[in-house]
Amino acid sequence: MPDTAAIGGPEGGHDQEAGMRGLLRNLTGLVAVALVATGCGGDGDSGADDGELRIAAIFSGPTTDADYNALGLEALNAAEEDGAEVSYSESVAVPDIERVLQEYVADGFDVIWTHGSQFYEATAKIAEQSPDVNFIGEFDGEPEGQPENVWTIDRNFHEVFYPIGTLAANLTKSGKVGYLGGLSLPFSYSEVHAVEQAFDESGESVSLTSVWSGDFNDTVKAQQLTSQLVSDGNDVVITSLNLGAVGAFKAVNDTDPGSTWLTVKYTDKSQNGPEHYAATVLYDFTSPLDEILGEIDGGTTQGRYVIGFGEGKGASVSVGDQVPAEAKAAAEESVAGITDGSIEVELDQSEVK
Repeated sequence: MPDTAAIGGPEGGHDQEAGMRGLLRNLTGLVAVALVATGCGGDGDSGADDGELRIAAIFSGPTTDADYNALGLEALNAAEEDGAEVSYSESVAVPDIERVLQEYVADGFDVIWTHGSQFYEATAKIAEQSPDVNFIGEFDGEPEGQPENVWTIDRNFHEVFYPIGTLAANLTKSGKVGYLGGLSLPFSYSEVHAVEQAFDESGESVSLTSVWSGDFNDTVKAQQLTSQLVSDGNDVVITSLNLGAVGAFKAVNDTDPGSTWLTVKYTDKSQNGPEHYAATVLYDFTSPLDEILGEIDGGTTQGRYVIGFGEGKGASVSVGDQVPAEAKAAAEESVAGITDGSIEVELDQSEVK
């Protein structure tokens, strides 16, 4: 794995603030429901009422994915290390989310966190039915009609992807860059538009070709599409995938080092192709979860946490040391500009044509 340098990232991702300890002392008894649990998977003992803060999390995939769900479990474990009782369900499909939420409500959990924007609608619905429980959902933007007992985490993908666009614009030699997503969803469209904005503002002449595999974890399809992008002359491929990124690396590993570059998302996947690794859009949910729990402890039960660059804000860009210094510096300048407000990235979730 190559050495990397983080840009705008949080320090000490597992360190928790004293406010969490206060939360454990004060945020109890929020739920008076004492029904029999119906078998939610996880680490906590069902029905316990020993004064500990009880937090449940619901994950869309396996927590062993070394990716998005693993990051969620990492945040939950940090809360547990500070004394909370935690439980979680993994690989929950959207049609099952309301049932799982209701089970955690019935089991008396104080805070329920759904990790994935596909769960937000159901989270808001169950929150309205359960006013004495606090919920944390994820939503890309600012939802309308947000219940008074719901916090949202805005993953802010458009701002975070802008520096990747700047990096690609300064890294490409062909002037052609590819974007490979999983599902063609609004947040993915916002990433594409942000990259295009970065191209326009970079001063470089660069074109972007965007494709979607239809599955964030399909390595075979990702490999096929990446191979096609490279064959078409795209020498930088920006991926917005989970496990599918492994397939993207397989497609470029036979090319000459430095001739083709890949960027990845959420966690460092550079070990899959060190000679072709350009950068990672790193995410951390430990700090956002901790801060939201502190706000709830202080009596603020509704709010919106926007992930961004800077210490404790949840996002950073890590650039591989094999990337030319000029391209790396350009990405650093983009992060600095977004952080100080001199660069404003437009949120555009319209369909990419």
